[in-house]
Amino acid sequence: MLQAINLTKRYIPGAIPALDNLNLTVSPGEIFCLLGQNGAGKTTTINLFLGFLKPTAGQALVSGLDVASHPLESKKSLAYLPETVMLYPNLTGLENLKFFASLAGFRHPPDALQDLLSQAGLQVDAHHRRVGQYSKGMRQKVGIAIALAKQAKALLLDEPTSGLDPKASNEFSDLLLRLSDRGTAILMATHDIFRAREVGTQIGIMRAGRLVETMSPQALTASELEAVYLQTMNSPH
Repeated sequence: MLQAINLTKRYIPGAIPALDNLNLTVSPGEIFCLLGQNGAGKTTTINLFLGFLKPTAGQALVSGLDVASHPLESKKSLAYLPETVMLYPNLTGLENLKFFASLAGFRHPPDALQDLLSQAGLQVDAHHRRVGQYSKGMRQKVGIAIALAKQAKALLLDEPTSGLDPKASNEFSDLLLRLSDRGTAILMATHDIFRAREVGTQIGIMRAGRLVETMSPQALTASELEAVYLQTMNSPH
């Protein structure tokens, strides 16, 4: 569903690449978690798949389509959840969902929209409240509902659990697992080692623009994963 082939990005010609020869694949139902420090290349990877950036070399493919060559077609399969979900604060959760679904060409009846919000875990009494009154976790749930309304085949997440309290973070993990069960391919950039181990089917560790380790979280305990991460961060270039 998502594939990077020798994907490289230099922001300045001749400079050290922000992303260096990345190769990864995320199949339907997989949750690929990218770990790494700030500047490791995680957000650059997400932005290349979204078509926000043009690659210097290589390809970002969505459902077999080269994003750089087919920006509009590839976006139809994608939903994106940034660290802070941008919604209209003076509109309700339901109104935001209706608006963003319509931008993607979907016209859902009100009861179907409410059902999508409930599937995303947003409590019913919040559906008609203005988003300006929402917590971050509630806004994330509207973002998930938008992905459901768009029937997105792939979900791109950039630090989605940053700033969430433990309860909201657990609820968000449950949502991701439910989307995975539906066959959604998920690529998540995160600093949260323990959350990555909890939900990830694959974990990649990035450093200085390179994917330096790829592993199955089931093969490691949380403390072993933390040890591998720290060893990778502290090893010489």
